[in-house]
Amino acid sequence: MFSETRENGDEDRVRRLAGNVVVFFALLVGAICLAGILNSEVLVRIMVESGFEADPERMGLAVTLTRIMFPFLLFVSIASVFMGILNSLGRFFIPALASSFFNIGSLTVGVGLALLFPRLGYPAIAGMACGTLAGGFLQMAGQLPSIYRAGFSFVFNLNLKDPGLRKIMRLMLPAVAGLSALQLNVFINNFFASSLAVGSLSWLNYAFRLFQFPVGVFGVALAVAATPVMARHAARTDMAALRETYVSSLVMALALSLPAAAGLAILAAPVCRVVFEYGRFGPESTAMTAAALRAYLVGLAAYAAVKVTVPVFYSLDETRWPVAGSFIAVAVNLAVVLTTISSLGHRAMALGISLGMVANFLFLFVVVYRRLGGFSLAYLASGAARIAAAACGMALAVAGGLRLIQARPGGRVAEIVLLAAVIVAGAAVYGLLLHLLGLREFGTIVARLRQRLGW
Repeated sequence: MFSETRENGDEDRVRRLAGNVVVFFALLVGAICLAGILNSEVLVRIMVESGFEADPERMGLAVTLTRIMFPFLLFVSIASVFMGILNSLGRFFIPALASSFFNIGSLTVGVGLALLFPRLGYPAIAGMACGTLAGGFLQMAGQLPSIYRAGFSFVFNLNLKDPGLRKIMRLMLPAVAGLSALQLNVFINNFFASSLAVGSLSWLNYAFRLFQFPVGVFGVALAVAATPVMARHAARTDMAALRETYVSSLVMALALSLPAAAGLAILAAPVCRVVFEYGRFGPESTAMTAAALRAYLVGLAAYAAVKVTVPVFYSLDETRWPVAGSFIAVAVNLAVVLTTISSLGHRAMALGISLGMVANFLFLFVVVYRRLGGFSLAYLASGAARIAAAACGMALAVAGGLRLIQARPGGRVAEIVLLAAVIVAGAAVYGLLLHLLGLREFGTIVARLRQRLGW
């Protein structure tokens, strides 16, 4: 909507629309957050199993954490508006990093406060909740300098009859429906996890936080960069260019997510230990979190692929398909949880999310293939085969590095240094193998990185 208004040549109209959208969503989401904070206990009771509700200590902690994290909704909503403004200005790098701002902020602030809070008489998990809030704020505030450097300024106002605001609200409805499916998955998993061993919800949340890091760095970044390009091709009805952009973006998503999934699965235990194992978070919690993380990683490539597939439908104004895919994911998740929870425990919820995302991608892929009139499956398969071969080579190198970490017991600092060295070495091996295998998209990724870094 911002791009469309700008193309009409009315820059003042863009500023007024941006200010109107910011004020509207600040008031709307702010009111929702306030209502959520005041009614957190009711919401928690709806979302947990009766056994969890019967434990006053766990129930009280859950209510407190919910109240702490509710303002995150406000920060991330405004961050999305800022992302749209920067995209309309042709600035894609910072919006692509916005989710990484959240991941970095939530982990660094969360871990820091988790270490500090027990000394002040507060539970460590409250520190992680505050970290989530800090990450959301950083995701929002981190984009403001780029907006002002681009010479953009807001004209704050509130006009509910603004045609631009009304069109944005109409376009949001399918996206909200899709997100409601995601929240339904969260509700299902929280409900079942609350009936398992104490700590299950925390293990899943910590693992999902680590899982979201590569998703934010790779999947969301690619989607943010590809969306305006696809929208331009669709507006010009240049279907050949749209097909080429989608296939190339999908290969890039696989090239970044597959090695991340393989490497993180192998290094799950040391990564969880370095990031989380402090205070009451002991070796058992590390092992359980690592197990959940590995189950989440089953769907990492599909998660990234969905992120670059959904924009194709939005560029073609066919938003019903992503909504349908989201509800397919919910159905698969529920089926997996019901059939495996007795044997897998908390891992069933993570695996359900992963397999649901795989089903979502396969459904969307078939639909987009037909909607675009087909595209080169041979090229896609060739790229995927090269990526898989390079990822296998990297996995062998990382597995060797893991044995080195395990054979050299020492302090936490030494483990961090060794872990970082193994990750860098694995990335170098993977990059070298992709170069030797001649993946075109790898050259594109390297060229963009060199351009961004000024090399």
